[in-house]
Amino acid sequence: MIKLKYTVLIVLTSLLSSPLLAQEMGFEEYNPTSTLVVPGGEITKAKFPFIDVHSHQRDMSVEALNGLISHMDAMNEAIMVNLSGRSGESLKEKIDNINKSYPNRFVVFANVDFEGAKDMEWGQQAAAQLEQDIKNGAKGLKIFKSLGLRNKDVDGNRLAIDDPRLDPIWAKCAEMGVPVLIHAADPKSFWDDMDSDNERWLELKTHPRRKRTATDPAPFEQIIQEQHNVFKKHPNTKFINAHMGWHANNLDKLGELLDEMPNMNVGISAVIADLGRQPQNARAFFIKYQDRVLFGKDSWKPEEFPTYFRVLESNDEYFPYYKKYHAFWSMYGLNLPDDVLRKLYYKNALNLIPGLDTSLFEK
Repeated sequence: MIKLKYTVLIVLTSLLSSPLLAQEMGFEEYNPTSTLVVPGGEITKAKFPFIDVHSHQRDMSVEALNGLISHMDAMNEAIMVNLSGRSGESLKEKIDNINKSYPNRFVVFANVDFEGAKDMEWGQQAAAQLEQDIKNGAKGLKIFKSLGLRNKDVDGNRLAIDDPRLDPIWAKCAEMGVPVLIHAADPKSFWDDMDSDNERWLELKTHPRRKRTATDPAPFEQIIQEQHNVFKKHPNTKFINAHMGWHANNLDKLGELLDEMPNMNVGISAVIADLGRQPQNARAFFIKYQDRVLFGKDSWKPEEFPTYFRVLESNDEYFPYYKKYHAFWSMYGLNLPDDVLRKLYYKNALNLIPGLDTSLFEK
């Protein structure tokens, strides 16, 4: 009996250390190191000075700005656009700190609090506050995705992006000559069934609050159409559609939208993974619409910028993305021409955002 127990123990120990059992892992854990050896390497500094039109900085104290500058200089970032400027005294304080330290290196966009929108008078008052924020130094307006997803009017109803009570705000931006950088909805995959066909499955599993349905709070197509309705209704207002309007995975469709709405521009923040997996198609798109695309990163993580530079500037093949749950595929370089890179990195932003220091790009 003792010998039998000993034999069983040996067998179990052998099975537990077996390569077959080692293969039992979830998709979350499987992240192999590529054995492919190809030319290329990391690009830590952009080829030309660039304007990041999509950054978020809560702390804009002089001390915080000092810390940001060293990272910006190392990457060749000439100007950072902080989209989290807020309004009123909070915005004035941020701009005062910028003027005390680096007046030509930072830009602030104002924000509007849409919660509790009431009537046309409410919209006119919001526009009046925005006008004052612009006079105080704001260079544009940032619209967060909460408009269309979470904001409710005074009666508790979802506030649609194209609600006519907001028209005075869009009109004020045209009058003041400042752009509106707007984030509407989220990737379409967040509304799709969470099954084996959904390429954002891992992201939804690790971030379950991102999953949405047609009633939470509305279908993807409806929210996006509301945004486009605003673009068409206000042709004199300059819009920068954040995250390429969530059409970076369908550039033909995005091109149709750009042709249809000449006042719409797009920023590439948070969609470099889609661009880097279609190098030929994306390169053709950037060349065709070279006057309508702006550089932006979104989350402030300096260690992630090199992936953007490498996708945009190099001809490298099959290099890793930095966030597996966001994109489990590898990247390829677009090898954009220098004249296109200059427009993407700074010229298009200079044309849209008033009052930027052009001398930073004349070296």
